[in-house]
Amino acid sequence: MNWDRIEGNWMQLKGSVKEQWARLTDDHLEGIAGKRDRLLGKIQETYGITREETEKQVSAWQHHENNPQRKAANLREMQ
Repeated sequence: MNWDRIEGNWMQLKGSVKEQWARLTDDHLEGIAGKRDRLLGKIQETYGITREETEKQVSAWQHHENNPQRKAANLREMQ
């Protein structure tokens, strides 16, 4: 999923972000508003990790969100 789609679907993806980075609050997520640079900055600030590590985590999350097998597994869990 490219970042434009993430930004456009931010309301639906906030739960996944919160699941991945539980220390981010609802207020943080509202302020991030789907902007990648804001997400990176808030994760880095909240978790005290390097920009490089933050980039790796966000890229991994983005790839995970784009994985159709993950989506199918989530649908099975909901049933």
